[in-house]
Amino acid sequence: MRSCLRKEAAAGAMGTGGGYGARSGSRCVRPGPVLRIRGFGKCRPSSLARASPGSLDSTASTCKGERFPRRRAADAAGGVARDCRKVVGPVSERRVTAADVARSAGVSRATVGFVMNRTPGQTISEATRRRVLDEAERLGYRPHRAAQDLRRGHSKLILLVLPDWPIDFSMRRHLEEAAPALDEAGYSLVTYTRHAADRTRPLWELLSPEVVVGYLPFDDADVGSMRACGITKIVPDPADPIALTDSPAVTAGPALQVRHLYELGHRRLAFAAAADPRVSALVDARLRTARDAADRLGLGDLDVRPVDHRDGSADRAVRRWRDAGITGVVAYNDDTAAAAVGAALRAGLAVPGDLAVVGHDDSPIAAMFVPAISTVRLDDAGLGRRFAAEALHAADGRARPAADSGVEATLVARESTGPVPV
Repeated sequence: MRSCLRKEAAAGAMGTGGGYGARSGSRCVRPGPVLRIRGFGKCRPSSLARASPGSLDSTASTCKGERFPRRRAADAAGGVARDCRKVVGPVSERRVTAADVARSAGVSRATVGFVMNRTPGQTISEATRRRVLDEAERLGYRPHRAAQDLRRGHSKLILLVLPDWPIDFSMRRHLEEAAPALDEAGYSLVTYTRHAADRTRPLWELLSPEVVVGYLPFDDADVGSMRACGITKIVPDPADPIALTDSPAVTAGPALQVRHLYELGHRRLAFAAAADPRVSALVDARLRTARDAADRLGLGDLDVRPVDHRDGSADRAVRRWRDAGITGVVAYNDDTAAAAVGAALRAGLAVPGDLAVVGHDDSPIAAMFVPAISTVRLDDAGLGRRFAAEALHAADGRARPAADSGVEATLVARESTGPVPV
């Protein structure tokens, strides 16, 4: 009997016990392991009802040498506050399963699944639902998402692969609007930035997303990697790789910028390009649109210069434009516009009298800068919802948004632009 007790206590302490209570066909009756809790002495559960392997579920216990019978202590195994007279909680690191919750709550595993997954259309009483949730919380149960994905055949994850671009104001607005729209449809948005010298495994190999979306077309190696992972829903479609940089969301603004300066009487225009090589694809897309707009209006080619306030390129560009008789500048975004305006003021030029500058994105700096910067405002919220609609179309075949939906560009005239002085 003592040998049996010693073996059982050792098994329970190590979290390897196969269960508790009387065993049929055995000469030894197992009253359960002896627990040592600091400050309480030895405790032996006297009633172990429906305990799962590696865990204790007791509603009564006797404590030998107990000094503070009503004080709550920290269970050394589970890290949860326990009373010596009610020792409850895990004593091993085995993952708690839905079956454990079902057994403890006295319901079926299906009921646990319905409650934890918030499955609609189920006639589960509020009392039962509350009991399942309470037991799941008490046992520390968390659904095993990977197992659920395997069983369902889909992960409900949308992976957005971002190029190595700075996350500017416009991009943040897109993501802030897209994430709730996808969440409302039952999907989670995960963003992942690919770097030029990426040495880690692509995130789609680890997450098994339902859809992979990119701002730029994926190369053959990436597509092959996705296919090998069983990912078939890829945007842009590898068979028709239309870059998002060619979409109206990216190119609608530059045409407005050029026309705004043209209508103010400017005929010699320049383009202030971002100097950051990471956004070269976006710069090229906007420059191409600006050149097309200038050509349609009968203007000459744009004088293109990189502009950055940190390396002196803004000052050099402004001096070049002044010498060339340039009077209007189309800026890649509001940051480059602010750099150009600042350089013009340092060079003694009047803005907009000597040099008119129009930015893009209507970021906060455009309104706060002095002089306030004229800019193009895009419906970033609408573009975020459009992105979500495209992802959902790829995920489960929902209606695809119209080609121009969510693309609204507005010219916001402020202090940095004005008519050419007579």
